[in-house]
Amino acid sequence: MLSRVMDVMEWEDRHGSGAYGKRPLAIVRGAGCTVWDEAGNSYLDATSGMGVALLGHAHPAVVTAITEQAQQIITVAEAFYTPRRAQLYAALAEVLPGSLGRFFLCNSGAEALEGALKVARLLTEREGLVAAQRSFHGRTLGALALTANPKYRQPFAGAGWLPPVRRVNYNDLAAARAAIDESTAAVFVEPLQGEGGVHEARVDYLRGLREHCEATGALLVFDEIQSGLGRTGTWLAAEAAGVVPDIVCLGKGLAGGLPMGLVAWRSELGGIPRGSHGSTFGGNPLACAAALATLKTLREEEILPAVRGRGEWLRRQLTARQADWPLVRSVRGRGLLIGLELRGRVTPVLRRLQEQGVLALPAGQTVLRLLPPLILSAAEAEQIVVALDAALRD
Repeated sequence: MLSRVMDVMEWEDRHGSGAYGKRPLAIVRGAGCTVWDEAGNSYLDATSGMGVALLGHAHPAVVTAITEQAQQIITVAEAFYTPRRAQLYAALAEVLPGSLGRFFLCNSGAEALEGALKVARLLTEREGLVAAQRSFHGRTLGALALTANPKYRQPFAGAGWLPPVRRVNYNDLAAARAAIDESTAAVFVEPLQGEGGVHEARVDYLRGLREHCEATGALLVFDEIQSGLGRTGTWLAAEAAGVVPDIVCLGKGLAGGLPMGLVAWRSELGGIPRGSHGSTFGGNPLACAAALATLKTLREEEILPAVRGRGEWLRRQLTARQADWPLVRSVRGRGLLIGLELRGRVTPVLRRLQEQGVLALPAGQTVLRLLPPLILSAAEAEQIVVALDAALRD
């Protein structure tokens, strides 16, 4: 049993894949919006575990659901029916807008993107793909082809590893219309970009995409893996524009911290051929029970309206302090997905913020991203502002 922090860090560095940049912090416990290291130091987790801890860490409803389900049965393959999966389908159909009522369950957001690629191809029998600049859709090969940043794609370019994608500027409707035609299977877009720098799609852009996809027969796919499930104060970020996609990808906090991804598409499009896709662990009862508890808590505790109010307050406070923070170029975002664009690199600010007891994320080299749990309290929101003030005045 490794007991010392240095033991933990040494063994992870020695045996880890090397794929991840590490901060010198070993987290051992979490509750709500707070995490602790081995020395007992507490940090407000404004990363929510990369957007996963929607209800915070160790939420009682999720812990109870996991415990009770684990005592009954943990895994049931999709070759068999199981109550928890059926109950989750019913709950999803109730909260998602429009006729989004066909579901494929998997284990992550990247898997959801891979599934959406296959669903779009199978339903349209077309091959063309269109995606936006600054987009981030994942690092598996299909999702990677859609991801804009060349630093992720370059090592795997050539030799037919990545499917060809027409890439157009985000929020440029004319360019999108020119790229979408009768050969296009699907158009992938994030209504609110996270990793790409916290940029929001304009209402007329999303509505124009919806109209042009209907005219050409292309499927409109929204990647709401980071922006969905209440993160912006509505179940989907695109609801603010009144636009319902043909396919939506969800993941991150869907199961309250357990791995789960989801591809949902309009019921009238029908199912996909038997055996055309699969996932060994997708839709297992344990993850489904956690997802049911998460959705139920979000609804019954009316967390989404609170997210809207808390997010508006945070953005007002941060915007009002810009005059005192010369390093901050702009504040943007919606709900509890907020970005501060800086006039310099974000890494030193993240380090200073951690010294103030708050953990945050980058979104590119110059954007600081706040992605706290949706249960963030007024006092915790104030703590973020105070810590940012200390970090940015330096």
